[in-house]
Amino acid sequence: MKTQTVVPNQTKNDQEKRIKDNLAIIKKRIVVFSGKGGVGKSTVSTNLSYTLLRNNKNVGLLDADITGPNIPKMVGENGQPFAKDKQTIFPVEKEGLKLISIAPMIPKDEAVIWRGPLRTGVITQFLSDVVWGELDILLSDLPPGTGDEILTLVQKTHPQVAIIVTTPQEVSIQDCRRAINMAKKLNIPKIAVIENMSGLICPHCGKTVDFFGKDGGKKMAKEMNVEFLGSIPMEMKNRECGDNGTPIVLKYPESVTSKAFEEITNKLEKILSEL
Repeated sequence: MKTQTVVPNQTKNDQEKRIKDNLAIIKKRIVVFSGKGGVGKSTVSTNLSYTLLRNNKNVGLLDADITGPNIPKMVGENGQPFAKDKQTIFPVEKEGLKLISIAPMIPKDEAVIWRGPLRTGVITQFLSDVVWGELDILLSDLPPGTGDEILTLVQKTHPQVAIIVTTPQEVSIQDCRRAINMAKKLNIPKIAVIENMSGLICPHCGKTVDFFGKDGGKKMAKEMNVEFLGSIPMEMKNRECGDNGTPIVLKYPESVTSKAFEEITNKLEKILSEL
């Protein structure tokens, strides 16, 4: 896929119009990001999308992590999106979820060694050229940190909700605070926190071990006056499902993790209904 690095003014105007037209038929937009990598942001995005889908929402998932696109692996779908022409791309669909990612467009295991303008160019092209159709929710899984891609996507899509994913320990909470402050500066109307890896569930006895500490995300959300959506435990099935391309909320809907996602989704839908 070619990125648009140098575009005449008229083409840029056309691109902005296509973005506006695409977003006009998407009711709600959510961005999911984190202050640091390794907190399970993509796992959260994937399972949250499918839980929303199970609640009869029409959902699209945009994998905007250009240098680390993991969503196709997690949902078990690496098919090429259908390109009708140079300005029309149709997302792939897996179990009812519409999905777009750069992963199937690049050779397997090849590093995406691109500077910021190229990465943001791809995101802009996804927003302008991908035909999502009418959606209740478009959820964008962003790269970790506070870089160019986040700025570009937020400024172009004007999301109603930002979900910041953290783990309970202080080193993650510290970076989560930075991500929350970024979301505030970008004037995202509602900011919420999900605490992932909140206690390791022993696969033998079922007891919970607070491996990374306890309630760090909940306390931090209260301190920073943002919503706390809930906690997701560390459950071996969740890791296995992510590796096998079978999201836990679909394969094990009665699991502790799936129940946690249900509670989080119910809170999220209440927030969305009030916006």
